[in-house]
Amino acid sequence: MSLPPAPHLFTLTGNLLAERTLTFPTWTPGKTQRAITESFQVGGKGINVSKMLNRLGAPNTALCFAGGATGAESETWLRAKGFTFRVFPTRAASRSGIVVRSHADGQPETTFLGPDVPPDADAIISCASYLDAQEDGQALALCGSFPGWSEASFDPLRSALEKWLERGKLYADVYGPPLAWLFERRVDLIKINADELLPLAPDVTTLPRNALAKRWVVTNGPAPVQIRELTGAVTSLTPPSVREVSATGSGDVLFACILHGLCRRGMSLTEAVVFALPYAAANAAHPGVAEFPEPIA
Repeated sequence: MSLPPAPHLFTLTGNLLAERTLTFPTWTPGKTQRAITESFQVGGKGINVSKMLNRLGAPNTALCFAGGATGAESETWLRAKGFTFRVFPTRAASRSGIVVRSHADGQPETTFLGPDVPPDADAIISCASYLDAQEDGQALALCGSFPGWSEASFDPLRSALEKWLERGKLYADVYGPPLAWLFERRVDLIKINADELLPLAPDVTTLPRNALAKRWVVTNGPAPVQIRELTGAVTSLTPPSVREVSATGSGDVLFACILHGLCRRGMSLTEAVVFALPYAAANAAHPGVAEFPEPIA
């Protein structure tokens, strides 16, 4: 039996990051440091997810809010890297960040993030209108933090998501106020780490009755991943063991591979996690996001 047409995947990044990586032979706090290399990349969970989807050959559109010089630089980078994307312009400059890496053993990668930048009301309205205009049956992944989510300015986006729940697939890897809002809605999947779940429930076996999400994936670093299927059955899978270089973006790589398995390959959730885990582990064993050698099956 042939599979139904795969939905188009949209990722929505609520908190874009214009990020520079500085690499040093070694570095010491409190002293002037001189980097040996510098690079620029765009981060934010949805961008990372789209980057991995691109690598997997899964058609997708990255949606984000961007403004100012940092937003313009991010748009240039996305275009140069071949992303299909749509920016909803904001007046405030997008947040910036710095990743510091060292060649010295024992100096872990360190990330410094600038203040969160909430999108303005006009950008939120533009995003909501864009989502409302999409055809039924598509898939949307909400990714990361959404500064300002609890404000009235987000009402149009929340309304658009309520409508999306009735006519498409909605997946989420979010935390904070958006997670609390989605917790009580029948989203197709919530992927979350154990620390983020803890304020809502001890684990996926003890979810309260108001937890309406259809399926769950709960990660906990190198510890086993908990999976709750549509039936309510819970299983655990242990990630491959690797020497961690940088955990940054590994959860986003996992989420992208799960989405690819569910939406493009017709897998069950457990099958999709089995497919995704080697990619996430390979990401943790290398610097960067979705830039690792192909994992060995």
